[in-house]
Formats: sequence, C-alpha cells, structure tokens
Amino acid sequence: MFPEDLIESATALPAREAEPYRFEPPVARFHAQPDEPPPQRVWLHVLLFIATLFTTTLVGAHMMFNFSHDLPVFDVEQLTEIFSIGLRSPAAFASGLPFSLTLLTILMAHEMGHYVACLWYRVDATLPFFLPSPVPGTGTFGAFIRIRSHIPSKRALFDIGVAGPLAGFVFLTPALFIGLSYSRILPGIANKGAWQLGVPALQWLAQSLIFPGVRSADIYLHPMARAAWVGMLLTAINLLPAGQLDGGHMVYALLGRAHKWVTWAFIVALVPMGWLYWYGWLLWAVLLFFFARRHPPVYDHADLGAGRIRTAALALAIFLLCFTLAPVNN
Repeated sequence: MFPEDLIESATALPAREAEPYRFEPPVARFHAQPDEPPPQRVWLHVLLFIATLFTTTLVGAHMMFNFSHDLPVFDVEQLTEIFSIGLRSPAAFASGLPFSLTLLTILMAHEMGHYVACLWYRVDATLPFFLPSPVPGTGTFGAFIRIRSHIPSKRALFDIGVAGPLAGFVFLTPALFIGLSYSRILPGIANKGAWQLGVPALQWLAQSLIFPGVRSADIYLHPMARAAWVGMLLTAINLLPAGQLDGGHMVYALLGRAHKWVTWAFIVALVPMGWLYWYGWLLWAVLLFFFARRHPPVYDHADLGAGRIRTAALALAIFLLCFTLAPVNN
C-alpha cells in the first residue's frame, strides 16, 4: 500500500493537452529528481524485520501452545501470556516460527511485488518497512514501501498497484492449503475464545476440499493456516477500491477522475458495514475520509490495454476470494 503522504504531488505542473504525446524518460518529463536517489537505510529495514520476526514468533508460539492443548486460539484468560510462552525456552520460541515465517513471507512477497514493479518503471522506492506490534493478535501492523518519486503513467500506476496483491496471493494460497492439511477437527472450536474469525471464500473452498462435509466452526486451524488468513485479510483490505490503497490505484488507472466518486461511495458503504458486521470498517472509513480521498495526478493517460483489463478482473476475483464482511465477529 502507498500512504498518501508518501507520493509527491505534481499539481503545480501545467497541463500540456495540446502537445502530442511522445515518450520521454519519466524523470525528465514529470519530476525534478536529484541525480542520485537518497541512500537506502538497509540497517533500518533489517532491524525492523528482525523486530517483527521476534514479535510474530512470540504470537505464533502462543498459537501453537493453544493448538497443541486444544485451547481456543484467542483465550481471554491467556492474553496476558501471549508474549511470554515463547520466552520459556528455545523450543517454545521455535514453535512460533511456522506462523511468523509464513506471515512474513506473504508480507514480503506483497511488498517486493510493488518494489520490483517500481524498479521496472524506474520509480524510486524504498525497501519494505516491516512494523512490529505489541498488540496481541498478529504481532505486526504489516509492511509498506515508500514511493519517493512521481509515478509516470497510468500503466505504471496500475502495474505497481496490482503487483503486490498478485505476488502475495501466489504465496498465501499454498500456505493456506498446507496449513489446513495440518489442521484438525475439534467440534465447536471456532466459536470458543474471545474472538471468532470470519471465513473468506478461499478458505471455505480449501476447507471443502480438505475436510469435505465438516463445518468451518469444527476446524481448528493450524498457525500456518492462521498466517494465511491474516494474509487474506491484508490482501482484501489493500484491494479495497478506494483512496491510495492498491485497489484505489487500479481504480484511478482505470477510471481517472471518477476515482474520487468511487472512493466516496466506498467510504459511505463502510459505515453500515462497520456498524453491522465489523467495527474495523468504521476505522477504515475514518482513515480514508481524512487521508486518502485524493489521488496524485498522473499525466500519461495512454490506454491500459486489454491485458491490464483482464488483470483487473483477476484482482477483483482475488478480492472476492479474500474478503469477508466480518473478519472478526463483534
């Protein structure tokens, strides 16, 4: 995802509608950029990654402990121990690696999809920033890259936006199937504990193949499958067709100025979704309202072509497979 304040605006540039299109390097045409890009602070990226690996492994150790003892994955009585179980021994800590490595692989694939697309279009971007989290649940707030130069065209904007979800989906899908193969049947387990997680369409389809005839509420997900579930949630959120989320970038590339109306419509739709299904949608409505209603302009409006239209349809299918109205039951 690309936060709004991380992409420089070019609204001061004069329009050149009368001039016929001719190809020029993006730096020369769109953006006054220094000869040498700012150096990458590799040490910071590595430090944040290690910190995120540590926090997610502790969360994974808690999940594995509960999985091994048939306890609800989010048990109110044990939330205070969520970061302590993995510190009891090296073996306890290592038990959290299936969750953490799976989740960080999905996040890394998503962000590197964006990063490689930026390299392809010679757009200056940072390496991924991983965000550790002290909050119980996942152990991370996710990851992002920072775009440090103007995106030259709608084609580049579309490709950079869609590359992340596609790359993440390629990794989360096998992780989900492998994680489900290690899961087991425990009647009613999904309805126990503090939180009940929703079941996206992709998970339902995978469960139908691996556990035919078994209710979702009776399947105790292995921590690797839970990491894939987090990956599905993040993929669905990033593909929301609003603001400067990945889906918003694609909408802007496809519809241009109509992007703002799509964003407004989705912000309005998030309010009843949050009230009826998941309060998290209300938070996203507020964030989009204050920080992501506008999109930096792109001045090369060359046609996207049929291939990108088909890719947009694929991204929509991925969104529908990963989306659920109630990721966490209120």
